[in-house]
Amino acid sequence: MAPRRPNPPGRTPVPQGSPTRAAVLSAGSWGTAVAKIMADAGTDVILHARRADIADAISREHRNPGYFPDLDLPATLTATTDAAEAVNGADLVVLSIPAQALREGLAAWAPHLGRESVIVSLMKGVERGTDLRASQVITEVTGLPAQRVAVLSGPNLAREIMTGRPAAATIACPDEDTAVRIQQACHTTYFRPYTSTDVIGCELGGATKNVIALAVGIASGMRLGHNAEAVLITRGLAETTRLAVAMGAQPETLAGLAGLGDLVATCSSPLSRNRTFGRLLGRGLSVDEATAETRQTTEGVKSAQAILGLAHAHGIDMPITEAVTHLLTGKVTIQEAVAMLMQRPPKPEH
Repeated sequence: MAPRRPNPPGRTPVPQGSPTRAAVLSAGSWGTAVAKIMADAGTDVILHARRADIADAISREHRNPGYFPDLDLPATLTATTDAAEAVNGADLVVLSIPAQALREGLAAWAPHLGRESVIVSLMKGVERGTDLRASQVITEVTGLPAQRVAVLSGPNLAREIMTGRPAAATIACPDEDTAVRIQQACHTTYFRPYTSTDVIGCELGGATKNVIALAVGIASGMRLGHNAEAVLITRGLAETTRLAVAMGAQPETLAGLAGLGDLVATCSSPLSRNRTFGRLLGRGLSVDEATAETRQTTEGVKSAQAILGLAHAHGIDMPITEAVTHLLTGKVTIQEAVAMLMQRPPKPEH
C-alpha cells in the first residue's frame, strides 16, 4: 500500500482501510472530473490519457487542454499514456470510456489488474450486439466476481463538478462494504456519494436517460414547448422504471439520484451532450450532421437500439425509446416520430 498523504484543508478525510490508489481510464471530460474528485478526497490518483501532450499537460501544468483548458486540476493528480502503468497496483480501476469501446479496451487492460482490484464503471450505455450492461461486460471480460464491480451514476455534469459546484451520486455494488470503500475515496466538500446495492437500477437509469434526453432535445429544437419537454421527462421516467424493474431493479432507485436526478440534469442542461444532439436533430440536421457538429461520443445515440432490444426481450413497452430509435435508424422522419407518440391510444396514467 502506498503511504497515505495528510489531507489538505477542505478535503474530506479518507478513513483508514479505504483504497489509497486509483487509476482512472481515461482523460475525457467525465474521467477527468472523477479523477479531480478523488484527488480532492485525498486518494492517490493517476489518470490515463491516450495522447502524450494531454498526459504531460495534466502532470506538469495541472490542466487538461483537451476538455478543460481553463480549469485547474489538483497538483497531486498525475497522468500517463501507459495503461498498464496506471492500473498496476491500483486498488480502484475507474473506467470512463465509451460503452461501445469497453470490451476491446478492457481486454487489453485486464491482464494488468491486481488480484484485489475493484473496477468502478462510469459508463452509461448498453453494448450493441449483446444488449449487456457495462458491469456485465466487465465481469465477462475479466472474470471478476460481481462483488468487485461497482457503478457510479447520478446527475453529474462534468464542467459543474470541475468548478466545485455541489453534486451527488449513487455508488452501487452487490457488496455493500465495497460500495462504502469507494464512497470514502470520493467524498469531498462538494461531492456527496450515496451507496446502494442496486447495480441494475443504476445502470439502466444512467443509460436510458440518455435516450430520453435525445427526445427532449428534439422537442426543444422543434420548439414544441416546455409542456412537451415535461411530458417526455415524466413519461421517460415511467418507461425507464418499467424496464429496470422487469430486469430486477428496485423502483426507488429510479426515483433517486441515478434515475430521476440524472434524467432531470441530462434533459435540462445545455451542457448535456444528448440533449444538444437532440436539439440539432430537432432543428433539421441529419444524424451524420449532428454527429459531426457535436464531435464527442453521445451515448444515447450509440445505445438506443440495444436498450430497445432489452425492452423487447422483457416484453416492456417503451414508446419514447422506440420512436427515438426508429428516428436514429432512418425508419421514420422526425414528424412521424412525434406522431408515433401523440397518436397512441389513450389509457390510464398508472
